[in-house]
Amino acid sequence: MNTDLDLAVIGNGRTAALLQPSGRIVWWCLPRYDGDPVFSRLLAGDEEKGFTDVVLDGLAETRSEYLRNTALVVTELTDRNGGKVRITDFAPRFQNYGRVFRPPQLVRIVEPVAGLPRVTIRFRATHRYGEPVTSRSAGSNHIRFWRDDVPVRLTTDTPLSYIENEASFVLTRPVHMVFGADEPFEGALETTCREFCERTRDYWLEWVRRLAFSIDWQDEIIRAAITLKLSSFEETGAIVAALTTSIPEAPKSGRTWDYRFCWLRDAFFVVSALNRIGATNTMEDFISYILSISAGRVDNLQALYGVVPNEPLDERVAPSLAGYRGDGPVRIGNAAWAQDQHDVYGSVILAATPMFFDRRLPKPGDVALFRLIEQHGEKAAALANVPDAGIWEYRGRKRVHTYSAAMCAAGCQRLEAIAAHFGLSERSAYWGQIAAKITADLLKNAWSEKKQAFAGAYGSDDIDASALLLADLGLIAPEDPRFVSTVARVENELRRGLHVMRYTTEDDFGLPDTAFLICRFWLIDAIAATGRRDEAREMFVDALRLRNRYGLLSEDVHPVTGELWGNFPQTYSMSGLIQSAMKLSRSWGDRYWRGSS
Repeated sequence: MNTDLDLAVIGNGRTAALLQPSGRIVWWCLPRYDGDPVFSRLLAGDEEKGFTDVVLDGLAETRSEYLRNTALVVTELTDRNGGKVRITDFAPRFQNYGRVFRPPQLVRIVEPVAGLPRVTIRFRATHRYGEPVTSRSAGSNHIRFWRDDVPVRLTTDTPLSYIENEASFVLTRPVHMVFGADEPFEGALETTCREFCERTRDYWLEWVRRLAFSIDWQDEIIRAAITLKLSSFEETGAIVAALTTSIPEAPKSGRTWDYRFCWLRDAFFVVSALNRIGATNTMEDFISYILSISAGRVDNLQALYGVVPNEPLDERVAPSLAGYRGDGPVRIGNAAWAQDQHDVYGSVILAATPMFFDRRLPKPGDVALFRLIEQHGEKAAALANVPDAGIWEYRGRKRVHTYSAAMCAAGCQRLEAIAAHFGLSERSAYWGQIAAKITADLLKNAWSEKKQAFAGAYGSDDIDASALLLADLGLIAPEDPRFVSTVARVENELRRGLHVMRYTTEDDFGLPDTAFLICRFWLIDAIAATGRRDEAREMFVDALRLRNRYGLLSEDVHPVTGELWGNFPQTYSMSGLIQSAMKLSRSWGDRYWRGSS
């Protein structure tokens, strides 16, 4: 297992940070997920910069875990003499005056538990993507670190001189630290931090209590769901693909990308997974985000947008960060925003479809919303058979990609159903005819006689794991011999043990080295759909072993070493886990549910 990605996430829907089992916070961007990192140690190579931690003299043992069913992390450090400290980390989130309180803050509480532990508290901020902050000033109970003209404040009841000089001291009482914007901290620090901790814990416990799922793998689903929730920037409704940039897909591959943006495709997978377990607010927020992008516009949708959708995403390199394990370059922005990726139109329609049918929603979709998303259907109809960069965002070629055409067809299918729901028979027939035409073209042109499978692009023999989604999208029956044959061909060509590659042909960076985690979940679902349910369950249980100690997944896994690679935590992977778990789990009504899973 790749211990460098043995990281936990704390967050609140506005800010998020990653911390190691030792309690060291190694990644935190301000003021948002896509901001300049205050803590950038994750990408600093061998340089000891961009982190905050609590160093225990004579450290002998470390234990770190999430507080059950929450986004709070508790870390215990024990020294050789039995001295022990407990660190509680979280980002405040709770209901306050009828609104969700989610400031851009992190809170850390450090408590002596046993003995006389001697600790050193270090705070080494960066700015401008990796340059150490050298300008700071201290007040009576805070230190202000100047990041150009935007300071960050550490408010604490720890003696400031100990922090400023990184001097060790004996911890005889609890100390509290609040990291955030340069705003005065009102109220007694200890009382406020304790109250924030309790209310944040209670918020997450109540949020989890309202989820709905089956018998098996409940803890795994809960952790994945909380992680997806933490990837939603609730202020706008954007859902980021991951919280990091430039963790390589594979060592020395050059495949280092910034994922701190909202891919419409990835967001659809997240919305689908959370809807499946009853967490519909993320979908509603995402639809608002889409409306902000597309209302009154008929031009092409981008594949991805910033968490604030009108901000530029031009790609550049950060020279002050050596990269994850020194493996760069570290990129800011993502040039994929300028690519043609035609599946986005179907993604938007499919993400919005439950708005029209889910009776739990207080404000269901109406005819006006249907008319709006019809515009995306028209684009899907026009572009289904036009070459694009595809789901894997090839930078050096364009083809008519099977997945892109499939999402266009599925989007038109959903429009047919929504129109029928409103009694709009003419529009229903219109969209039904278009969907049938795109689907017929796909089933003909994506079929490879040589491979006896649906290929990744029209007229190609290259096998692509995304073809596993054709049945789930409703374009072909899972028992159809062509789909069964496709599943067999994917297993034959793309499986590496129980791991699954996206594809095995050369792309812009050569042959891929690592397996894509979401593809394993797609194969699990396809195997189950074709009747091999027991085998699918075994493969799923094995996939759970890939999670780090906190239950989280990145984007990729090395098929030989089992190491996690790619940006972290990856919403693709966490949503795939939820979907597969829900499809494979025994139901509460199963009379034989008692026993191990």
